[in-house]
Formats: sequence, structure tokens, C-alpha cells
Amino acid sequence: MAEGADAGVGRAAACLCVLCGLPAAGKSSLARTVVSTAARYGWRAAVVPYDDLIPEQAFQTRVLQAGVKLQEMHTEWKVHRQAVLQCVEQVLKKSGVLAEPANTCQINGAAWAQCIQALLQPEALNCSQPEHAPLLFLLDDNFYYPSMRYEVYQLARKYSLGFCQVYLHCDLESCISRNQGRSQTIPTEVILEMVKRLESPNPQKNLWETNSISINTTDSLSKCDIQKVMELILFSLSNPLTPIEDNTEQKDADRLKCATSVVHQADQACRRLISEAMKTARENHMSPDQMRSLAAH
Repeated sequence: MAEGADAGVGRAAACLCVLCGLPAAGKSSLARTVVSTAARYGWRAAVVPYDDLIPEQAFQTRVLQAGVKLQEMHTEWKVHRQAVLQCVEQVLKKSGVLAEPANTCQINGAAWAQCIQALLQPEALNCSQPEHAPLLFLLDDNFYYPSMRYEVYQLARKYSLGFCQVYLHCDLESCISRNQGRSQTIPTEVILEMVKRLESPNPQKNLWETNSISINTTDSLSKCDIQKVMELILFSLSNPLTPIEDNTEQKDADRLKCATSVVHQADQACRRLISEAMKTARENHMSPDQMRSLAAH
């Protein structure tokens, strides 16, 4: 059974909600509104703001060198993104060190403590009651590649959590304008580059993105938008993911290895038979045409 499956037994319902879209599309504003609404529902909610948690230097590109030849280019933020999810997993596992991030050198500890402050209250940590309030994590980031979002999906599946995605669609001009009005701006060229790379949720292509909606945030958020988001989260809480067997991938690899071995053995057997047939043919002084025909088989 998957490692996180037992962790979900007797635990309150929980959901990981991905908020994705361009910078300044309105993700943080939506997150604040959802947290307020969740509180009225009696839920526990926390926003996980990647921009606050990941240090600035993490976005500097570095080159990994193997020997003399450059193999790949990586950015430090990949490691830091994983560290953010490890912090979330700490909370899900109820490890007892919730205020301290799993990797203090990769995560802003003060920012992490602030984002889970409400979850550290005594009533929030008492998970012994079945009727314990649902837990909601709102992951606030651009998440422009499906692979980034899939990591969150995998974590939700591991612990039998609800999973959903809200894509905030906002026209480029509005995003750039809003960004320029911020105290900490993102270079316009970065936003333009992100537009080229952004792959919004596509349930038709990726079945795991089924629980996804898109809302237009070019204008201000409407009550209807908030209602759609809350209904999506509620549905996801009521329909948690099912963990998969840990050894599924290993079984697939073993099957492939076995199939490859069988084919290899059959090929070797055929080669031996052909070799023996050729030897017999030479001993029986077959004609060149007959030899070529035999070799072709």
C-alpha cells in the first residue's frame, strides 16, 4: 500500500488547491478571499505563497557540468519548490515540528511560520475527532508547467486528499499594468517569457487535471467566481484521490525487463538454429542460391 495511505485513516478531510496563472493575475487576492470564506465554513485554511517562501537567489540559473561537456541547465528553484511541498507534507503527517520548515536553508522560515500560523492553534492541532474541520491548502504560484502542478497532485494522491486547480485567466496588458503598480515588480520581459511557456490546465489531455476551473480575472473577482471556487474545493474534499501501489512502476519495469529477456532469448535461439542450419547446408553442399535463401530467414 502507498506510504501515505495509512496517514489518511481517521484523519479530517483535506484538500490541496493549486492557484495558477501569470504574475499579477490575482492569485493572492483570490487566496485571501477563499481563506475568509473557508473560515465562515468552519474550515482550517492556509495559503502557501511560493514567492514569499522561496529565497530570491533560488531563481538564479546555474549550469551543471559533467566532465568537460555541459549536460543540463537547472535553476535552483526546482529544489526549493520540492522543499515547499515537503513542508506541506510535514503538516499532513502531523510531525509535531510544524513551525519549522523541513529545509531551513531552502525555505524562508519566518514566511512559513506565518502562512501556517492558524494551523498551529491548539484546536487546529487536535485531530482526534472524526468531525474535525477540513483542512485546505491554497498553493499560490504561477505553476506554468503541468509538471509543476503534477507534483502537487502526487502529494494529494499519496495522502488521499482532495485535489483541484483554479486557473486565473487575465489578459497580458492587465497583468503588466498591475505588476508595475506593485512595490516589488517582476521584469516585464519575465512575464512575456512566461506567457510563451504557460500551459493552462487541460483535462482533455491530462486526466489528473479533471478537477480544474478557469476564471477570468481581468476585472475584479465576482461573487459568482468565489462561489465556483468554493464549490470546486467542496467537491474535491468530498472526492479525495486514491493512492496507488508504491510498486506499480517497479512492476512495469519488471514486466518490461522480462519481456525484453524473453525476446532476447528467442532471438538467441533463432540465431543458433539458423547457424546450425547453415552448417548443415554447407556440409550437404547446397547451392549458393539456397544458402542465401536460408540466410535471409
